[in-house]
Amino acid sequence: MATLKETAGRWGNMTVRYDGLTVEWLGYATARVAAVDGPTVYTDPGRYGVLDDYWTRDGDLVLVTHDHHYDPEGIRSVADPGATLVIYEAVDPDRIDRDVESVESLSDDYDVIRVDDEAEFEVELDDGTVTVWTVPTYNDPEGPRADADGTVPHPEGFGCGFLFSIGDRTAFWPGDGDALDGFAELDVDLFLANIGGGDIVSDRHESADLAEGMAPELVVPIHYDTFDALEADGEAFAGDVASRSIPAALDERSVNR
Repeated sequence: MATLKETAGRWGNMTVRYDGLTVEWLGYATARVAAVDGPTVYTDPGRYGVLDDYWTRDGDLVLVTHDHHYDPEGIRSVADPGATLVIYEAVDPDRIDRDVESVESLSDDYDVIRVDDEAEFEVELDDGTVTVWTVPTYNDPEGPRADADGTVPHPEGFGCGFLFSIGDRTAFWPGDGDALDGFAELDVDLFLANIGGGDIVSDRHESADLAEGMAPELVVPIHYDTFDALEADGEAFAGDVASRSIPAALDERSVNR
């Protein structure tokens, strides 16, 4: 059985410790997952002030799922000078309605890997090897976040989800979309659950159902409450998951609201 505990971490937040890993939610979609004496991985760093004054720059591997989470300033605030950035192939700074640095410019300073949504590869890092898999993630055009004509905020092909091996565990960050049925077939130890809901992504009920089907050893909810459209009850989600005999842990103190 996995063991976990929560202890006070840097910046005053609560750090979840789980079988040789530390897990911190830094706000919005940014999670820091680090192995003891091993690599440190960040998911979708930045936006909405969540990394203001955060310049740790200890990330060996940075994963970016789609345009909405592409924030070069956030990437630079977490990435080690020798970091590898894995960026979904459809991320297009020219299409983003913000003034952002190009991917080509980032590649001048970091190793950048562009991926589709069916990739599997190993990243050799100074602190160890991380295996990365990508999966399609999207809002179902016939699902609860679709308009009458099937228009959705995250259509198929717009973004991807990431699985990554770290330490002896595999973590899963699905990115933005619905809690797709196929996710339950993945072999996942740590599920970074997207619970913001609304008209954007899976809500806490859908992610709890997914967690039950997936049966990970630990669930940590992220991507909620950063702004009003993502308001969700993390404690209720954790209780719902725990009632299904799946350990859940909250890391809410670090969120910049």
